[in-house]
Amino acid sequence: MTSQPAAMIGQTEAVSEGAAFDERRLARYLEGAIKEFRGPIRVEQFQGGQSNPTYLLHAASGRYVLRRKPAGVLLPSAHAVDREYRVTEALFGAGLPVPEPLALCSDDDVIGTMFYVMRHVPGRSFWDPRMPTLSRDERAAVYDSANAALARLHTVDFAALGLADYGRPGNYFARQIARWTRQYEASRTADIPEMDKLIEWLPGAIPAGAERTTIIHGDFSFHNLLVHPDRPEVAAIIDWELSTLGDPLGDLTYHMMEWFRPEGVDVRGTLKGADLDLLGIPTARAYAEKYCERTGFDVDPTDPFYTAFNLFRIAAILQGIAGRSRDGVQTAANAGEIILRINPLARAAWQSVEEAGAT
Repeated sequence: MTSQPAAMIGQTEAVSEGAAFDERRLARYLEGAIKEFRGPIRVEQFQGGQSNPTYLLHAASGRYVLRRKPAGVLLPSAHAVDREYRVTEALFGAGLPVPEPLALCSDDDVIGTMFYVMRHVPGRSFWDPRMPTLSRDERAAVYDSANAALARLHTVDFAALGLADYGRPGNYFARQIARWTRQYEASRTADIPEMDKLIEWLPGAIPAGAERTTIIHGDFSFHNLLVHPDRPEVAAIIDWELSTLGDPLGDLTYHMMEWFRPEGVDVRGTLKGADLDLLGIPTARAYAEKYCERTGFDVDPTDPFYTAFNLFRIAAILQGIAGRSRDGVQTAANAGEIILRINPLARAAWQSVEEAGAT
């Protein structure tokens, strides 16, 4: 790893050549689409966007965020910014901490691809789960706020919000394994034996038990939580590209990879080996118990299957970046660096299987 991950979220840079568009045309469109909006605008691009390019709009009427589909040939069902808009619109209306969506544009003639605009939410995001810039009490409060936000998302009445058709209920992990296997195969750039082993092992290793169906975020990690600039609380959950209906254990166990992720396989770091009491961070068991207390669910996120599944899933997502880079449609400047993480993730996933004696 050669870059500093903390710079990847929340910081902006000049719009890259391949991601530029006609800013005046966008301003004219937004002045007609958003009642309050007034140009002119100045556009910056958020660093590190690997999937849907994201921009900060400085306008006379305030600051806004734009997310768009990338250009080029895309995998089926990928980069569905209209789905992001739909779910955030419903959740914002229900009072959940998400940015306010303001306009969805399906006219490719405006900036070249479908996009949506939301109100900018100021905040801090943390790639390092140890959050070294915070005090012990602040760290404890942020973790508790994240736990509460996840529990609230998983207990919202999604059918009452008009989201009953937002995904397919049941067989969540089986469907996810099949989905990311397809993406991996479609984007394959090299043979990775551990990925092939995981593709064979995971479907038969799904833990038995009752499955719940809720709205799930799909990438609920601290880098997708904006913490209030002045208070240790979650101000907004961002990046809803992978959201769907599914088993809330999918979100919980992915989020709790902070405790179980092996050292060195992800730029986000890990809590493994950390003095949690000194940091003010709860143990994995205490965190899960608090979540269960808030949701009424009885779940165990510690089964080795979940570590293997989540590492496999991340590797498959990054393999999609490798495929887009191969096809010449990757927009991120550090795509090559990210691609180097695929093999270590796959090896770590299979190692968790071997350590559990479940080969």
